[in-house]
Amino acid sequence: MGNSYAGQLKTTRFEEVLHNSIEASLRSNSLVPRPVFSQLYLEAEQQLSALEGASRVDNEEEEEEGEGGLEQNCPPNPYQMHPPPEGCCTTDGFCQAGKDLRLVSISSEPIDVPAGFLLVGAKSPSLPDHLLVCAVDKRFLPDDDGHNALLGFSGNCVGCGKKGFCYFTEFSSHMNLKVTTQPKKQKHLKYYLIRNAQGALTKGPLICWKGSEFRSRQASASACSSSLFPPLESSGLPAPFPSEPGPGTTPSLPLGAPQAGPASDHASLTAAVGPAVFNGKDSPKHQPLVKHSLSAAPRPSALGILSNSGPPKKRHKGWSPESPSAADGGCPQGGGNRAKYESTGVTCMPQVGLVGPASVTFPVVASGEPVSVPDNLLKICKAKPVIFKGKYSSHGHFPYLCGNLNDVVVSPLLYTCYQNSQSISRAYGQYGASTIQPISEEMQLLLTVYYLVQLAADQVPLMEDLEQIFLRSWRESHLTEIRQYQQAPPQPVPPAPGAVAPVTSAQLPWLAGLAASSCNDSVHIIECTYSLAEGLSEMFRLLIEGKLAKTNYVVIIRACRSAAIDSCIAVTGKYQARILSESLLTPAEYQKEVNYELVTGKVDSLGAFFSTLCPEGDIDILLDKFHQENQGQISSSLTASSVTKSASLDVSGTPVCTSYHLEPHRIRPFQLAVAQKLLSHVCSIADSSTQNLDLGSFEKVDFLICIPPSEVTYQQTLFHVWHSGVLLELGLEKEHVTKQRVEQYVLKLDAEAQTKFKSFLQNSFQNPHTLFVLIHDHAHWDLVSAVHDLYSQSDPSVGLVDRLLNCKEVKEAPNIVMLHVTSFPYALQTQHTLISPYNEIHWPASYSNGVDLYPENKKYFGLSEFIESTLSGHSLPLLRYDSSFEAMVTALGKRFPRLHSAVIRTFVLVQHYTAAMMAVSGLSQMKNYTSVETLEITQNLLNSPKQCPCGHGLMVLLRVPCSPLAAVAYERLAHVRARLALEEHFEIILGSPSSGITIGKHFLKQLKMWQKIEDAEWRPQTYLELEGLPCILIFSGMDPHGESLPRSLRYCDLRLINSSCLVRTALEQELGLAAYFVSSEPPLEKRARSEALESDAEKLSSTDNEDEELVTEGSTSEKRSPVKRERSRSHDSASSSLSSKASSSARCGESPAQAQPAGPSRGDRARSPQPCGPAEEGRAPGERQWPQAGRGPPSAISRCSPGLAPQPDPGLKTGQWSIQVSVPSLSSSGSSSSSAMPAAGPLVLQAAQCSMTKACRRPPVVFLPKLVYDMLTSTDGSGLPKAASLLPSHSVMWASSFRPLLSKTMTSTEQSLYYRQWTVPRPSHMDYGSRAEGRVDGFHPRRLLLSGPPQIGKTGAYLQFLSILSRMLIRLTEVDVYDEEEININLREESDWHYLQLSDPWPDLELFKKLPFDYLIHDPKYEDASLICSHHQSVTSEDRGTRRKPEDLYVRRQTARMRLSKYAAYNTYHHCEQCHQYMGFHPRYQLYESTLHAFAFSYSMLGEEIQLHFIIPKSKEHHFVFSQPGGQLESMRLPLVTDKSHEYIKSPTFTPTTGRHEHGLFNLYHAMDGASHLHVLVVKEYEMAIYKKYWPNHIMLVLPSIFNSAGVGAAHFLIKELSYHNLELERNRQEELGIKPQDIWPFIVISDDSCVMWNVVDVDCGGERSREFSWSERNVSLKHIMQHVESSPNITHYALIGVRKWSSRTGSREVREPFSRCHVHDFIILNVDLTQNVQYNQNRFMCDDVDFNLRVHSAGLLLCRFNRFSVMKKQIAVGGHRSFHITSKVSDSPMAIVPAQYICAPDSKHTFLAAPAQLLLEKFLQHHSHRFFPLSLKNHGHPVLSVDCYLNLGSQISVCYVSSRPHSLNISCSDFLFSGLLLYLCDSFVGAGFLKKFHFLKGATLCVICQDRNSLRQTVVRLELEDEWQFRLRDEFQTANAKEDRPLFFLTGRHI
Repeated sequence: MGNSYAGQLKTTRFEEVLHNSIEASLRSNSLVPRPVFSQLYLEAEQQLSALEGASRVDNEEEEEEGEGGLEQNCPPNPYQMHPPPEGCCTTDGFCQAGKDLRLVSISSEPIDVPAGFLLVGAKSPSLPDHLLVCAVDKRFLPDDDGHNALLGFSGNCVGCGKKGFCYFTEFSSHMNLKVTTQPKKQKHLKYYLIRNAQGALTKGPLICWKGSEFRSRQASASACSSSLFPPLESSGLPAPFPSEPGPGTTPSLPLGAPQAGPASDHASLTAAVGPAVFNGKDSPKHQPLVKHSLSAAPRPSALGILSNSGPPKKRHKGWSPESPSAADGGCPQGGGNRAKYESTGVTCMPQVGLVGPASVTFPVVASGEPVSVPDNLLKICKAKPVIFKGKYSSHGHFPYLCGNLNDVVVSPLLYTCYQNSQSISRAYGQYGASTIQPISEEMQLLLTVYYLVQLAADQVPLMEDLEQIFLRSWRESHLTEIRQYQQAPPQPVPPAPGAVAPVTSAQLPWLAGLAASSCNDSVHIIECTYSLAEGLSEMFRLLIEGKLAKTNYVVIIRACRSAAIDSCIAVTGKYQARILSESLLTPAEYQKEVNYELVTGKVDSLGAFFSTLCPEGDIDILLDKFHQENQGQISSSLTASSVTKSASLDVSGTPVCTSYHLEPHRIRPFQLAVAQKLLSHVCSIADSSTQNLDLGSFEKVDFLICIPPSEVTYQQTLFHVWHSGVLLELGLEKEHVTKQRVEQYVLKLDAEAQTKFKSFLQNSFQNPHTLFVLIHDHAHWDLVSAVHDLYSQSDPSVGLVDRLLNCKEVKEAPNIVMLHVTSFPYALQTQHTLISPYNEIHWPASYSNGVDLYPENKKYFGLSEFIESTLSGHSLPLLRYDSSFEAMVTALGKRFPRLHSAVIRTFVLVQHYTAAMMAVSGLSQMKNYTSVETLEITQNLLNSPKQCPCGHGLMVLLRVPCSPLAAVAYERLAHVRARLALEEHFEIILGSPSSGITIGKHFLKQLKMWQKIEDAEWRPQTYLELEGLPCILIFSGMDPHGESLPRSLRYCDLRLINSSCLVRTALEQELGLAAYFVSSEPPLEKRARSEALESDAEKLSSTDNEDEELVTEGSTSEKRSPVKRERSRSHDSASSSLSSKASSSARCGESPAQAQPAGPSRGDRARSPQPCGPAEEGRAPGERQWPQAGRGPPSAISRCSPGLAPQPDPGLKTGQWSIQVSVPSLSSSGSSSSSAMPAAGPLVLQAAQCSMTKACRRPPVVFLPKLVYDMLTSTDGSGLPKAASLLPSHSVMWASSFRPLLSKTMTSTEQSLYYRQWTVPRPSHMDYGSRAEGRVDGFHPRRLLLSGPPQIGKTGAYLQFLSILSRMLIRLTEVDVYDEEEININLREESDWHYLQLSDPWPDLELFKKLPFDYLIHDPKYEDASLICSHHQSVTSEDRGTRRKPEDLYVRRQTARMRLSKYAAYNTYHHCEQCHQYMGFHPRYQLYESTLHAFAFSYSMLGEEIQLHFIIPKSKEHHFVFSQPGGQLESMRLPLVTDKSHEYIKSPTFTPTTGRHEHGLFNLYHAMDGASHLHVLVVKEYEMAIYKKYWPNHIMLVLPSIFNSAGVGAAHFLIKELSYHNLELERNRQEELGIKPQDIWPFIVISDDSCVMWNVVDVDCGGERSREFSWSERNVSLKHIMQHVESSPNITHYALIGVRKWSSRTGSREVREPFSRCHVHDFIILNVDLTQNVQYNQNRFMCDDVDFNLRVHSAGLLLCRFNRFSVMKKQIAVGGHRSFHITSKVSDSPMAIVPAQYICAPDSKHTFLAAPAQLLLEKFLQHHSHRFFPLSLKNHGHPVLSVDCYLNLGSQISVCYVSSRPHSLNISCSDFLFSGLLLYLCDSFVGAGFLKKFHFLKGATLCVICQDRNSLRQTVVRLELEDEWQFRLRDEFQTANAKEDRPLFFLTGRHI
């Protein structure tokens, strides 16, 4: 079957198999080796046996994986080393005798080496960074050609000196190599060791095991250990199990054919694990047709094929030459596999740096003679052919190549692509692997040929394209099966295959030839009979003979009728081969190669060639001649010409350009929206149940911005931070922030970053209450893993991001939030990313369903708009390529095939600029030596300053990624500029990441003048500060690092970008340099798809009517007619039919002086100046300089409107484009025909305009390499540009080639999810080790990712985010407290009732008793309550009703925002370290156990025993007395009056609460300053569970269920009654201990649940009795207030003590008197002993405290308010009295219920309400009492007499309170005539005689309220009311309650 070894019994072959058999039997414990002869003869059919699995698996990747290589028919037997002897050393790097073998340790020690032995370095998988030294007999090592190594091994240990190891297996055990597969010398012996000049042992050349002699200069690389390779799952392939075939491993096996052969055939997914770099003995063991029975093919044919082929020897096993560590695992490193196209689901190969692109070939064990590469190949072909290994059967091997190997490149990429497409993705695994077969090999190859045939001559094949073709083909061929499986569950019996006839191997060459026949020989098919070697030889022969000159691709196929195919594809097209071979270099190797060419002088020949490109024969001679002739003439031309222009002059007479303006810094709507999104994500992290971020514990925000090591980006970021004012806003700096202070907050990730970062970490550790935001800007840069061994000994700054930002301290710090910011987030969106998809924030789209979401006066112009500009039919595109430049590069590429194309391109471009500068300067003969594009750029660069009175010009960005080449370009251009005397016309700036900006003195002076800078030391530090400077910026560095460019950028010359590095990030990053904000024009229709905008920006000039078309055409659909699209796309300048260079230059070019239509320009002139968008990150000229310390930010300078344009020139019409162009006068010598001169010249002067005018309306023009241009402008099947489907980043790879395409309709979020599913990080990526695999717990909880297009303003957005985050944290530490003036102050008479001892700390009892009681209510919450009259106020209260308009009653109460002090009371959201235990959430404790205790006492007024329940946590039981531990609750402990301890608060605090389990301020830990106190929450029964959940460590008093619907009066009533009962119990208990009853502390505190802070007023009295005094208010703890009050002398004589309500408007009048005898509210200290007989009314909902205060006073008791203490009450929007809703009992009644409906006539059909009767009564009286007391309305001289109660009758009615109790204190009522009488539930103390004392107006009204109708009648009779009052039947009412709700009844009457 074509197996070259089948049946050949040569000596060496026999020897090898015998050796294998013996060695296997020595190793094996259980397996009986197969007989030697059966191994030799049966191998052709049955492939590798279990034994040979170890010796014949060429790609040792699978062995290393341990998953695929050694599986067999019998159970697997992985290689196991013998256990080491007892007691011996097993440390890595030491031998079993314990001696150190590491090269670093013993390099300088003398080592005894016996004769004939050599010292070699061995690699251990467990020590990838070290070489182990051993001595080996050189007979067993290969010679320089990789030949003649004896089979076997002989070696000595240099550590312990043990000699005579005959087996490498034994030797590797002794050296502790710890391998997982069979040890082989080829795999582990890597380097010869040599002694250097100092005599130290160092690593020498590689040991040239078979084939590696072909490798050119090989840089050293560390091994890539097996631990770094992803298991099979990560490569998107099913992990095969040893016992069963994995899906996709038997490709195109005919259905029904027996799956013979060992199981390893199925499981070793060679290419899936590593990119299959085989050494010729590639044995992809999945070839289907081999797996037949023995009779599959006649043996003689198999034996006779290549009888002369040399059998492989064990020592020449398939070991990848380009990979020093191929044996270490499935990650061969090598130049050849360095494919950027690698889109396969395989491990990436860590790259090895090569010095020449020459590259690596993959020599191989030959079957047949090696193929010789001809010596003069490169000379003849002009390019190195790239040979892609394709398909080989298991016995066909890729041929040896020998000879001139530097001139070919061999790559395994195609093989890898084939292998990946053979393995069915997991996505299709559900359909069953056996039924749906992968695409057949023949079909793959045929499709490849089809693909190559349709490629254009200037296109390069892409692996991504090929994969998609395979995927589509596979899908189409299996569509029916897939549908069937989607509809029905998979069947055990596979259905019959479809009718499509498969391509057979015999048909393949014919079909391929047929396909290639149509392509004009660009694809050449070579069919060979025996092996690929003859095909390769044939190809080389044809190449040398020049017969493949037109051929780009050679496909070599070896197809036998009976065996699988072998194939390879050689790329011979000069253009394609060059690009592909260069694309195999990593960026580092690319730089190394270019450096090498520059250093070794290889480029000199190129330079010499260019210097001759000149009519005179030598450019430099011509330049010198020009210089001498023109010296001194040109220097003054610039200034002279600029001042003669008609220009506006400023006061001092210097010219002023109105286009140049500085913009104030402002935040754009977009940035604000993004900042708010960021904030909401941070809040959602804090709100999640994971407790990963406790925002409540942070007081301020600090930050550090990490940026790449670019000086310009660093300065730019400092500038943004400085300007945003964020440091002041965050309170991090005081006024006058200096630049040095700003530097503390920006970290450049360079060598010095570590120390600054350490101090940041230390700072975060020391400030746990500061939230640190670590911003990683430009986050796609440097994702190299810090642990990745490839870089362990290289540059310390590589992997810095990983080392710093991913360190353990950052990950674990609870107060560090990390924000990654990037325009290209793809590399952070892999299967292993640490960022949760929920924590990604994407820049919002401008439009949603045609609506402009964030209207701005500027529109962003980014990549998609640039691409769209190439599709629009009527305008010149902004993306262009230069065909003449490309043609010259191609031609020179052939002439200098050994030079890297980057070198050639740079030299060509420099030559073009040189020639253009000469042509524009007057040497018109040079214009033929440049391209039209370059000439246009140079003309406009030189002419732009002449259009402006101030000399403002445009910037040309020349991107030269390779720094050495940039230096070459800079020197050459600067030299030419000097010779042409143009030094003062434009500047040339070399911008490199490592250095700042250097510009000449002349231009520095200009910039200072333009920007009005007087500082002598000032230098521009960012590119933005070069606004308006005419310059060429040579921008170097492999990657841009986020540098922003000014708006004067007109040309972005990207012709030199490394077009071979085709990954999405690299391309978009380069194009991001041109991203731009353009002023949006008002006339645009709604949106006109933004194309109108683009077209306007692109359009050079046009006639007026064309300009009118602009809007309408712009709004048409994107898909224009194919003709139009085609025309605009093929717009390279040379393709035009015009021969005149002038016209084509004008057509493609854009000179600042070219005409804009006159119409719009006049309109613009009249239009008022438009404000420009912010400078932030976009191109804005504002904020150019660092204001110096003494100066403020730069002020705005007025700007002109952007449309001051020249008149259109009627002279020039350029054929097919019909666009008019005006050519500036100076350019005519270079590009304009002389006939145009007269027309063009004067126009320039008459309508000169500064290039800055257009700058804000037009994005720059971008020149690209043709390859990149095609990538961007061609679309794939999804409608997206080709570039979008490229591999997203160098550091990731595709998880599978079976992936769908990105879709055009995908949002950023969907793109992120796509990449998260389909990409995996390479081993060098920092996320490689984090195996999140999509699990939520793999994400870091405090990491966010902000992505948005380049230059769109992300910096401004995240700085704004810091500001609003800081504001929010401050807001979290602030609280809204009621801030209202006391009411009714002016109604008080100034009389003798003032407490005059102003400095008394406590009230003097005798003095205080003499004070009269102030009946007036002063609490502002009662502003709408009835005034209480006393005889003192009767006169002055007439005007009271006018104080408020009725509509003001419902106005929201006034509040003030206060910062919480350290003595505040908190709700459940506060949890700091100190109060964890207090709250009951301490980690040491389980949730607090509580016990429920019943407590009963009888109360006669209620007529029954009251049953209360206490919930007492275990930690609070010491406050109570129990009958025995855990027994019956007896009482609550009370202290003694005489106790003077300051350790605790004596008074128990009771807080009644409802509906505020989360928001009630029950955490008094800080308020009490940590002092011990007893706090009881009083809750309703139905809320008990929820309160207990939120406050597990609080004591609860649970009210009986009958009070579930009661108001606050019931709670107050029960608290007081319980407390008195407890006082009695304690007196009895302590009396037994000998304590007097009056010594027991009688006070309790009743506090509202909204009391948040307490203040004290410090008064400084100016002297005794002095009226002058000063005072100040400060925050104090509740402990301070309580201890002060509790230590008052004679305190037990006071019944009620309270404090003032805080107000910011408190005046000296309120605090002058220290004490008042008046109402107290909210926070009261109640003496339950004195008030024993005064009760709260348990029925009340409102005003129950006023009612109680009046009762207490009338009982003759003292109420004292400490005016110098105040309480702040927080506004809480939930719970409290708001929790009572009055609704209808009829559930479907939709009507709102108004207070007038709260009462009704008895027995009426009124809607009954679901609310307590008492609440309805109080609410009705509050709003509608004038119905009952019409005479009382606004009649404050005649109040309503209210007996024994205070009810609020509304603010317009006054009441007079009297108590009916004997001996009570009442006001004198003899001089009052009352306008009404209110009798509310009056008891037996109210009698007829009592009422007779009072006098009423005629017509006064009476209202009697009773519990039922019966008692109503009895009351009327008992009080003899009918004597004086007249009643009518219709005057009876009831509250609108149903009978079962016990309504209250009213009776009203009139006084007779």
